[in-house]
Amino acid sequence: MTHIPGTGHATAKRSLAKTVSWRTIGTVDTIILTRIVTCSWAAGATVGFAELFTKMVLYYLHERGWSWSDCGLEDVEPIDLASIPAIQQS
Repeated sequence: MTHIPGTGHATAKRSLAKTVSWRTIGTVDTIILTRIVTCSWAAGATVGFAELFTKMVLYYLHERGWSWSDCGLEDVEPIDLASIPAIQQS
């Protein structure tokens, strides 16, 4: 089997979008958990803001590292378009 370019690997733009969406979820979670533990919204916001940027950078680097790897990806057989019968229009 051969590797078909564009299959199985995330683009940098996709990795960045996933990074931002995941960190939004993670930061809200951190703020709420810190608020529960400390009974302080200020402490929750401080901790959440501090970890927002460090974990975003770490996740992005982690995601890009995985996108360079073929580990766990399967190549697909190329499709011979000539072997597909034409769809008849009515």
